[in-house]
Amino acid sequence: MIVDSLLPQLDRVFDYAIAPEFVRHVQVGVRVKVPLRSAGRVLEAFVVDVAVEEDHARVLAEIEDVVSAAPVLPPRLARLARAVADRAAGSAIDVIRLAVPKRMVRAEKAWLASDASEIPVVLAEELRAAGEALDEYPGLADHLQAGERVAVCAPPGVGEGLPQWTRLVASAAAVTLAGGRSAVLAVPDHRDLEVLHARLLTLVPSSSIVRLDADQPRPERYQSYLRTLEDAPCIVIGKRSVVYAPVVDLGLLAIWDDGDASFEERHAPYVHARDAALVRQSLDGGALMFCGHTRTSDVERLVGIGFVHDVPAARRTSPKVTLGAPQDTPHTGRIPSAAFRAAREALDVGPVLVQVARPGYAPTLVCASCRSPARCTSCGGSLHAPARGATPVCAWCGRGALRWACPECESVQVRLASSGSERTADELGRAFPGVRIIIADGTHPVHEVDDVPALVVATRGAEPLARAGYRMVLLLDGDRMLQAPDLRIGESCLRWWSNAAALAAEGAAVHLVGVTGPVARALATWTQPAYARSEIAERAPLRMPPAARVARIDGDTDLVDAALARLRADVDGLADDAVLGPVPQTDISGRKRARALIRFDYGRGPAVAASLRASVVEASITSRARTRVKEKTSGRSRPQANTLAVRFDIIDPEL
Repeated sequence: MIVDSLLPQLDRVFDYAIAPEFVRHVQVGVRVKVPLRSAGRVLEAFVVDVAVEEDHARVLAEIEDVVSAAPVLPPRLARLARAVADRAAGSAIDVIRLAVPKRMVRAEKAWLASDASEIPVVLAEELRAAGEALDEYPGLADHLQAGERVAVCAPPGVGEGLPQWTRLVASAAAVTLAGGRSAVLAVPDHRDLEVLHARLLTLVPSSSIVRLDADQPRPERYQSYLRTLEDAPCIVIGKRSVVYAPVVDLGLLAIWDDGDASFEERHAPYVHARDAALVRQSLDGGALMFCGHTRTSDVERLVGIGFVHDVPAARRTSPKVTLGAPQDTPHTGRIPSAAFRAAREALDVGPVLVQVARPGYAPTLVCASCRSPARCTSCGGSLHAPARGATPVCAWCGRGALRWACPECESVQVRLASSGSERTADELGRAFPGVRIIIADGTHPVHEVDDVPALVVATRGAEPLARAGYRMVLLLDGDRMLQAPDLRIGESCLRWWSNAAALAAEGAAVHLVGVTGPVARALATWTQPAYARSEIAERAPLRMPPAARVARIDGDTDLVDAALARLRADVDGLADDAVLGPVPQTDISGRKRARALIRFDYGRGPAVAASLRASVVEASITSRARTRVKEKTSGRSRPQANTLAVRFDIIDPEL
């Protein structure tokens, strides 16, 4: 049994006896309830194996009850959960919680009573269309059929009302399904999910598509999960947790745009979907495809060492990108004159996309006299203007700054230091009178626009799809985006700009304003893999990811010191400068804590994870013992403190 507990010391397999009345119902993968002797509680658990006890003198506690007869945790998923958890020094049950949805009784009963799904049939015409899409990448079909790992740069553009990348990913899945095997496709967000689903419907029967997404209603999500357990092959689409979908015969696991922050898991053990996919492919086989308009340095590192095959297109296609300087004429403001003229001409035939850095009206305010950042007098948060002429509001506490005065020069006037989507729309409305303005950001979500002339002002990542493609794409605020204190900001900006440029119609102009240097050149020449290689070369001397793996450890100072000492003893060959820190910190309760970063080679990953996991378990046991002593002394129950936390593969490591 794997018990459902948050305690790391219970992250192991427990043996329980099966009472005679439960023998008929207990099988591998079912949910049960078991007693926990040390705490006198009953916990839910999953059966991972059923065997005959050879030692008759051994006394085992009995299963309390069988929650369900549905085998929802097949051995292949239990094995994957264990491997993913071990890689990140986490608990297998945490991975299982991400993979197995909450039980929905009605959906489960209907599934148990239903017959097995029929094997879907892909029609010859649709299969031929899918094969033609793969033929545009020589050798790709052979790599996929052989179950190899590949990296593909998707073609830009829009075709048949959908992004061209959906044609490539959906075609690979359709060919896999036609071969009698299942495909699992992971995308960053719901908008990508919608367009991919629409493309799949043109190639395969709707009954073969399984949508597995946390945004679904719980019964629907559970029903979709149960479908993935069946023998009939299917195509499973979803967001980051879909990489755990336990299909029977995995033929293809594809991740679209793995550089998107949505693929970073927010729950323990915080394993990125890309890393989980690599672990799964090593266990279950099948092909693994990384696809995107850009290439992350993580994937490019795997290409560089020969672990992943780079499959280029037979014919290189790229948008027409122009680099321009900002404010070269006074009347166009933030838009260069060449881009201004191009936008006016493009608006005669269709929509124009304008990408900006941030939503709102004025995300940043400064003192009108000394240019010091305007901050809230209550909490110190930055002030912003929600609309033209509105009272400045704190971004942290939400309070209005009615009587704000600059602490540096005592001025009571503020000025706008940046323009958000709403202010940009206001400016463009004056520059292009009579033109329809559409704002697309988190507050104003827009998924699609028609082919009627319009200026679409969108924040990065929120760009709507234009069915016939945008007649021009204007990328503003690039210099501001690159100033973010982020190790991977260059990669992120290149991805944001490339994804926006890929929405342009064939032959349409793309203008990047105010940016020069390697990132701008990579966009203009459409050589994103080369930029990823240069990033790896720069980080290698510093041993920063992905040139090396990085783990972060947080906790009480004495526990962090003990964990680092154990790590030195357990892992041979750890570099002298492998540990950065520990740095003293104080939590919200005033308790003294510490944080340290650990840099290590990929080959030492298992040893580092095992050592840190042992420290976490020991810290948890010690903490519980201290808590019990305090409870006996004071007579009051106190929650257990999180004394030591470990997180692997930090995207942007900082102390």
